[in-house]
Amino acid sequence: MSRIGKMPVPIPQGVDVVIEGEGRRVEVKGSKGRLTRELRPEVRVQREGDVLRVIAVDDSGFARAQWGLSRTLVANMVQGVSAGFHKDLELSGVGYRAARQGGKLVLTVGFSHPVEIVAPEGIEFEVPNPTHVSVKGYDRELVGAIAAKIRGVRPPEPYKGKGIRYAGERVRRKVGKTGKK
Repeated sequence: MSRIGKMPVPIPQGVDVVIEGEGRRVEVKGSKGRLTRELRPEVRVQREGDVLRVIAVDDSGFARAQWGLSRTLVANMVQGVSAGFHKDLELSGVGYRAARQGGKLVLTVGFSHPVEIVAPEGIEFEVPNPTHVSVKGYDRELVGAIAAKIRGVRPPEPYKGKGIRYAGERVRRKVGKTGKK
């Protein structure tokens, strides 16, 4: 039995859930947005009052693996349209800074030109100060993908620690050359 799969997903106030296609297609609408997902045929979703339950169709190993994953995906959809998700990034390095221009994020991170990242639909950039960036949205996968794209512009390097890192990320530092013979 999957410990995660058998936990119910509570539906908060203001969130509408539509289940179609024998419990395989789930559509969730809330104040932040609307998400739709087609689940694998090994699992199905049932609504019981104000909770959702994900059920494995058979007892195969693959179905049990998809059970917990599907429950987590549905829970992320419900949380995303009601509360949303955010990922924070920090810039460290001399002259490294970020700025928001309209729907774009402009990064100055040591290249000969500034790097512009356009926010896709459902994603919003927040720059509280020039060395911190917050990626906000209602789709957890998209928030993580955009944050990884921003980090990939200049990942933190191990010698001086310069670069873009997730908030709270620890970069293992290496010892450089000593310069002595």
